Amino acid sequence: MELGAVLEAVEGRGGGGPEAVERVLARYNEENRTIFRFDPADEDKRKKLCEGILNILEKDTKTSCQVACLEALRILSRDKKVLVPVTTKRNMQILMRLAKLDIVEDPLERVSEFPVIVEALKCLCNIIFNSAVAQKLSLELNLAAMLCNLLEKCKDQQFVDDIKCFDLRLLFLLSLLHTDIRSQLRQELQGVQVLTQALESSLSVRWTEEYKAAEDRDRPPLSLQETDCAIEALKALFNVTLDSWNVHSENESHQFRYMAAILRHCLLTTGPTEDKTEELHSNAVNLLSNVPVSCLDVLISPSSQEETDIKYNGMNMGAIQILLDFMEKRIDKGSSYREGLTPVLSLLTECCRTHRNIRKFIKAQVLPPLRDVSNRPEVGTTVRNKLVRLMTHVDLGVKQIAAEFLFVLCKERVDSLLKYTGYGNAAGLLAARGLLAGGRGDHWYSDDEDTDTEEYKSAKPNINLITGHLEEPMPNPMDEMTEEQKEYEAMKLVNMFDKLSRDELIKPMGVRPDGTMAPLEEAVSQYHTNKQDSSDSD
Repeated sequence: MELGAVLEAVEGRGGGGPEAVERVLARYNEENRTIFRFDPADEDKRKKLCEGILNILEKDTKTSCQVACLEALRILSRDKKVLVPVTTKRNMQILMRLAKLDIVEDPLERVSEFPVIVEALKCLCNIIFNSAVAQKLSLELNLAAMLCNLLEKCKDQQFVDDIKCFDLRLLFLLSLLHTDIRSQLRQELQGVQVLTQALESSLSVRWTEEYKAAEDRDRPPLSLQETDCAIEALKALFNVTLDSWNVHSENESHQFRYMAAILRHCLLTTGPTEDKTEELHSNAVNLLSNVPVSCLDVLISPSSQEETDIKYNGMNMGAIQILLDFMEKRIDKGSSYREGLTPVLSLLTECCRTHRNIRKFIKAQVLPPLRDVSNRPEVGTTVRNKLVRLMTHVDLGVKQIAAEFLFVLCKERVDSLLKYTGYGNAAGLLAARGLLAGGRGDHWYSDDEDTDTEEYKSAKPNINLITGHLEEPMPNPMDEMTEEQKEYEAMKLVNMFDKLSRDELIKPMGVRPDGTMAPLEEAVSQYHTNKQDSSDSD
């Protein structure tokens, strides 16, 4: 439809009254529902159309006309360049009034108004996302407090899932784009508690005891609306709980343990489709990364007969198994490791470092006792093989977290790590940690019994420490050489290294007594010094 005709109707120059405006806008909305790129030549007309629509919305028009106006404004607000007339205090207040964002405590009773509220919230989402001016006005107009108030109004109300979803999405955008609003939510508005309750309501959590939700194997998947609400709540909570590693009070500890218990239930819940389930679990993993590690023990609980079959030491490990399966799926995707894989790997690493039962359960699956060592550690389809391949990934962050995860599973013992990965794959981590000379990390772990199998013990003398797999003994090429030939080959090799070193193509390095790397001359000098200091004086 011609934009000029739409503008003419909205400005009242075409006659016909509100019914004609509603009819024209409905047609415009239908034709442009999927439009995200706009003709620059019509920019001025679109600005005037926004102003005309807001003038209509300021008046007390009927509900169907308000919905048509708001739908058109939502479409137009996808264009950042036309938002200048929209992002004023007056216009923001008009949209807030239509979205029921006010301090009035009247409940949401008139179902006929719900479409207007939803469309107004959608418009505010677009405007705040695309306009820095609107983001600043949001703080001035105390929009976050109004949104929290609207969430309270949605409690125990029917048919409000869409309102709740876009309320949560708007809180997510505000906490993402404006750090002051994030602080306001955390400190003044009890945002963690409000959002946690919204998440609990979306997931329909039923408690059997403190920090333990009921598990119902026959429960149907969440609906699409419930899943979307839960995802938006998780995203908003992630922003509000950033930098929450340290718990300073008993109340904070309770709040985070309560949140972790809900997240455990979230991991055990499925959405309407596989993709939605993965998105739900991905956001749950991200939020769990913000929970202080001391509060993550609620992810496991004493198991009862009617619960999941995934148990270890009498503990229910269902949520941990979901995390492991999620991690493997992200590895198998083969792309976007930094965004998709590192959060779950970091979470599992911290859980294993702090909670013994979680570490032993995961190690039993990721690093089971070695039996067949005929293949290199990075060759194969097991989780161990996939993680060892990541230890030499081109992305430094991915490589480090994969190596750290395996190192923690090995209780930060170098000899145990080398057994499962080989020296070549582990060299990067050991060099970074100053452990090339062996030893173990700084963290203390309980002692476990030796888990070497008989097959591994018999093959161990023939395992190549660099590659980490069994190799047939190779013939020594020097066995058939004369002493003169050996000396010639040795000098040839020395001359090659000398030339590369003088041309600065390579720099010979050595390992200091403390396990860190240093230029060869310095490393040798330190070894001589240590040897002299440790010898008895005459």
